[in-house]
Amino acid sequence: MTGTSIDAVLIHIDSTGQAILAAVLALIMFGVALDLRIGDFAAVLRRPLAPLTGLVAQVLLLPAISWALTMLLQPAPSVALGMIIVAACPGGNLSNLVTHMARGNTALSVCMTGLSSVVAVIATPLNILFWASLNPATAALLRQVEVEPAAFLGQTALILGLPMVLGLAIAHGRPGWAARLRRPFQIASVLALVLFIIATTVANGQYLLAFLGQIMPLVILHNAAALLIGLGAAWLMRLDRGDRRAVTIEVGMQNSGLGLALILNQFDALGGAALIAAGWGIWHIVSGWGMAWLWRRRDRHRVPQPT
Repeated sequence: MTGTSIDAVLIHIDSTGQAILAAVLALIMFGVALDLRIGDFAAVLRRPLAPLTGLVAQVLLLPAISWALTMLLQPAPSVALGMIIVAACPGGNLSNLVTHMARGNTALSVCMTGLSSVVAVIATPLNILFWASLNPATAALLRQVEVEPAAFLGQTALILGLPMVLGLAIAHGRPGWAARLRRPFQIASVLALVLFIIATTVANGQYLLAFLGQIMPLVILHNAAALLIGLGAAWLMRLDRGDRRAVTIEVGMQNSGLGLALILNQFDALGGAALIAAGWGIWHIVSGWGMAWLWRRRDRHRVPQPT
């Protein structure tokens, strides 16, 4: 692969694969919605500072600073687009588990994941189009892959919004159904996405592996910036320790699987963008668990151990 530009690498997916991927996207959002409760959103009204701090950091600050990083570092256009797409995605359910491990406010983490997932129906496509249009390299790439803003907004809102609304309706109107469906749908969506990624990687491995060394330093830097944005916003708003940890992890652990699916389905499967999303999917688990380990270790030193 020597001499091949990362922007020239395309992940090959036929029309059947794209239809399967759209169905996987719908499964992901439906599974997320089944896990939401009206009480999660009522909690925002009772104690709005922490969840709104996390939402602002995730929906406004992270995409803006990610765009600034692409302007400063000037990576290949497809790589820059991948950074913007991942930054525009909502938090993932894994952040709830990591927050619990870190002894953070798990209820707040669940609330922020649900809130950002609902907002993502509109905010994710808007953030992608807005920030990508402000970088000349990614703006040119949007034109090259023929992304029509109105069509992209409509298709993404439909793919994300329809299963979200259906899942919320079942969770509210038929909680018994939601309880039975929640786990199978979440497992099925994750397995389907993992199997799809494995199949795609095997089919395109000769292209993807050649650029991992080029991609991972950017992924690590970008993820560190996301964690710092969450931590900085939480400190600025003087949140307590448990809330700070929840906000930090939520902003630092994006739903990169959703980002990868959008790239493969909506952005001509650009190899550089797909690698960024795939790298995030691996690295944010490492960094999140690392943060949880450091915080738990600090807690052991802070709290006297019984004799």
